Amino acid sequence: MKGHTKFVLGLFVVGVIFIIGYKFVSPLLEDDAQRSTSDAIATKGTIRIGVDNWIGYYPLCSDEMRKRMRRAGYVLQCEDDKADYAERMKKLKKGKLQFAVATVDSYLLNGADVKYPGTIIAVIDESKGGDAIVAWSDKADNLDALKAKQDIKIALTPDSPSDHLLKSVAVHFDVPFLRNKQGSWRVPANGSEDALKKLTDKKVDVAVLWEPDVSRALGKKGIKKLLGTEQTNKLIVDILIVERDYAQDHPAEVEILLQNYFRTLKHYQSDTDALARDAARETGLPEKTVRTLLGGVNWINLSDNSLAWFGVNSAGGKSREDLVDTIESTANILIDSGDFSSSPIPNNDPYRLTNSRFIGDLFEKSFTTEGQFGKSGTGSNQVTVTENSLEREFRQLTTAQWSKLREIGTLKIRPIVFQSGTADLTQEGKQQIDRAVENLKHYPNFRVVVKGHTGTKGDKRANNTLSLDRAEAVSRYLLVTYNISTNRLRAVGYGGSKPPARQKGESSRSYNYRLPRVELVLVAENI
Repeated sequence: MKGHTKFVLGLFVVGVIFIIGYKFVSPLLEDDAQRSTSDAIATKGTIRIGVDNWIGYYPLCSDEMRKRMRRAGYVLQCEDDKADYAERMKKLKKGKLQFAVATVDSYLLNGADVKYPGTIIAVIDESKGGDAIVAWSDKADNLDALKAKQDIKIALTPDSPSDHLLKSVAVHFDVPFLRNKQGSWRVPANGSEDALKKLTDKKVDVAVLWEPDVSRALGKKGIKKLLGTEQTNKLIVDILIVERDYAQDHPAEVEILLQNYFRTLKHYQSDTDALARDAARETGLPEKTVRTLLGGVNWINLSDNSLAWFGVNSAGGKSREDLVDTIESTANILIDSGDFSSSPIPNNDPYRLTNSRFIGDLFEKSFTTEGQFGKSGTGSNQVTVTENSLEREFRQLTTAQWSKLREIGTLKIRPIVFQSGTADLTQEGKQQIDRAVENLKHYPNFRVVVKGHTGTKGDKRANNTLSLDRAEAVSRYLLVTYNISTNRLRAVGYGGSKPPARQKGESSRSYNYRLPRVELVLVAENI
């Protein structure tokens, strides 16, 4: 009886195992049958990319790109996580995604907790007008006006690229209260449209928006733009990240994806009408709106990726490493903003986050395979990147024209030290200017008024002369050291006629110490 029971029990267990096994195996068999009896038999695999709906990612996830990948044998799937960067990084870490897109700042912020599971293999685009800080003009006329406000309200979308734009302003223009994330000034919004509504309803004084809401805001009487990303350089940069093990185990697939992406990008850059039509059709947005969105994106092609961002130039010409510079400058912004207490960059080595191999290989092929990605270089195949944000040329202005320029804001700069009673810069003074120039690099379109000030005591004429001499000394240093256009700079001396506002509770000694100073004020002809 016992033996019979054991036999029956054994049959039952075997049956259960068979049913469970069939449950799991059957879909695999059906999937294999579908593939083997259809054109899908040629499919080599599925590639998944974590994305959100930023218009700059459109070429990567477009129908044109998917067609090219299918012809190469791969199914491309873009998984929109509604800008949940933390979850995107976790999926990349677990191998549920082979690729992910992000801004440099969001990768530093959200990749740190999962030990940066991927390396950056391409720069996709840079925001050039896609994001902006706007305000009611009677509440804030420029960025410096924010410093004087005690009860200002700012609407923004937390953890968005626009949030990073505001952090950058807080650091570069020294607006301390913006670093207090728990402050009453901060009014979280559920996206740009919600932030715009809070602004137009006058629940806030300032809003950080992205297109098309920026254009909508500026269409309202009394609202003006304080700063837009079309006037910035390397602040909001979108990147493509590949999971580390996948890059090592499947280098051919990584190259195929990049190859087809740059071909797709070239296709759309040569036919911008097709880009607008296709994007409107796939997003469901009106074509006019799509064109506005596309206007705020500067896509980075293969040549610029290689020469300007990754510093790869197989032809032996000059190149830059803007990606490494951007990673480091972004980390500094996040530290100063209180997101990190120390550098989040692994081992303080930004090269641990980048992988130039794939861009380098493709760029080399672009010389030998004409037409594949667009012919690069000169007749000698030597490509040189000469653009430098500090060396941009500016047209000459008259004194009257300078006086009509609008102030954007005063760059953060520590006291510039001179020899006592002279306009001779000390080594420490030069170092302070060097630090300020690191911030200036992000704002290549603005002119600079170098304002010299002295204390309020003493002979007014002598103070005016000394303040002008010191402003001119700083201007000469900028010209000689950084090759900044002489037409971009204007030195002005105010003596002691424009003292700063005295801070609450500030001692006379501290206040008098702050009076002698040189300011770098960014100004614009229009914005």
